[in-house]
Amino acid sequence: MAQPADEAGDRPTAAPYAALRLGLRSGPLFWVLARVPTPRRNPFALLYLVVLAGTTLFAHFGDPVLVHQLQTMSSTDGHHLLHTPLRSLLMSGLWVAGPVWMPYLWAFAFTVAPLERRIGSLRAIGVFAAGHVVGTLLSQAVVAVAVATGHLGASALDELDIGVSYGVLCCLGAFSGLLPVRGRIAALVGAFLLVAHQILSDQDLVTAIGHPTALLVGIALWGPIRRPRRPRGRRPLRGPLPRPALDRV
Repeated sequence: MAQPADEAGDRPTAAPYAALRLGLRSGPLFWVLARVPTPRRNPFALLYLVVLAGTTLFAHFGDPVLVHQLQTMSSTDGHHLLHTPLRSLLMSGLWVAGPVWMPYLWAFAFTVAPLERRIGSLRAIGVFAAGHVVGTLLSQAVVAVAVATGHLGASALDELDIGVSYGVLCCLGAFSGLLPVRGRIAALVGAFLLVAHQILSDQDLVTAIGHPTALLVGIALWGPIRRPRRPRGRRPLRGPLPRPALDRV
């Protein structure tokens, strides 16, 4: 009696749900899933969001006196930058400017997370830190000059200055350099319109200086972040290659 083709081994049988798996690997759903932040692909972005969520909840439910004391210690205003610069620069990035955390979830999802996937966590941290530090220092330097020249009162050197917007804008500027030309132009136009809207709506000198500065720092980093990453565990060879030993007869 003749056996069926699949039992006789004349032809291979298709794996179950093969078409479904192929569709998930090549369809729109796979494109979306490949860009969803995960602890493996985006450890920096996800950990940072968890920290910001914790400090936001603490600011909302914690003791107001303690919250005010900690935020004041974290402020990167002129006086704190002069006396405790490292502490202020580090701790100011642990808070969100305002009581709402959700906008920063989307900001990280569309700027920090894709940048981290493309260039790696260490370089993404470097980009974020560069925007945060340069934007803070330049904006507060302008405030100090304005106070020294009499355009602002001395109280401007004590105004609370916390938040992660400089780092996020720097990552946005840097990530735009990794996009195709049309996507790059769209990202930059949207970024500059966002910065212009913030400047016109807030009318704050620190915002007017720090936000465009951070965005420009990200654009200035296009060259370094476009360089390919070195494979881990491999060191570049130095000097001439050793010659193979010849067998003696």
